[in-house]
Amino acid sequence: MLTRLAALVLAAAAWSDPSPHQVRMVTVEPGVQLEVLDWGGTGRPVVLLAGYLSAHAYDDLAPRLAETHHVYGISRRGYGASSQPETGYTAARSADDVLQVLEVLNLRGVILAGHSWGGQDLSTIGARGAERVAALVYINSAEDPTLTMADYEMPKGQAEPPPRPLPPAPDLSSPAAYRAWQMKAHGIAFPEAELRQAVTVREDGSLGANRTPKRIRDAIFAGRAKPEYSEIRMPVVALFATGGGHGAAYDAVGKRHREDLRNGVPHARVVEVPGANFYLFSSHPEIVIREIRALTTLR
Repeated sequence: MLTRLAALVLAAAAWSDPSPHQVRMVTVEPGVQLEVLDWGGTGRPVVLLAGYLSAHAYDDLAPRLAETHHVYGISRRGYGASSQPETGYTAARSADDVLQVLEVLNLRGVILAGHSWGGQDLSTIGARGAERVAALVYINSAEDPTLTMADYEMPKGQAEPPPRPLPPAPDLSSPAAYRAWQMKAHGIAFPEAELRQAVTVREDGSLGANRTPKRIRDAIFAGRAKPEYSEIRMPVVALFATGGGHGAAYDAVGKRHREDLRNGVPHARVVEVPGANFYLFSSHPEIVIREIRALTTLR
């Protein structure tokens, strides 16, 4: 029987990933391996964590960051070429997975950066005071996933902006066509390798079903945990996409997330990026790179 990684390799035989990384599978517990991308570089190690994407989401950002750092990316269990076990999707286990990779690779003084659900890994690891991690960089990811809309203070009497026109239906005829649609509809496009990790590519080149089963996405959400910000002692940088005309509810959610972080981690550097896309590392990579590089003087 083909391994999951072998199946993905065969499926992509006619296409080559242009991003200059090496791929390694790291065992984090019996029968469970995580896909680790290594873009090389010298200097302090940076480890990139994604949310509901694989580490290939950073295929465009990482080579630029590797000019000053040794850059790695980890695909969480359930995503990319990583194993898809039945269990192990809690916040605590996900953090253990990341720390196990750092131990196997013998990385120390790590700048750990995470987007979206990757922020939960950062918060869990930061609260533990993991000795291998020197700093945390939240990329639109410093949030409390246990909150509901009732927990946010919505502004009263503030008119919502008129609804934006719906974008055209996505073009699934090929990865290139879908990326062109993404760019037109949202102003960003995932690297092609990320698309090929996320969905199947049929023999005719069109995009098919999601590679990560719904049970895994549901299990990750069910395993969420409240961040223990007050336990975090290491340096923290948090980038937030703000504004953009998404409406009062969106602004209220972001405001609460920023306030919670500032109250729990008073020493955190909070960087607001007006008009940025949710995938801030794609819409504003220069800001992400700048903030990570500013941490290079850490001991």
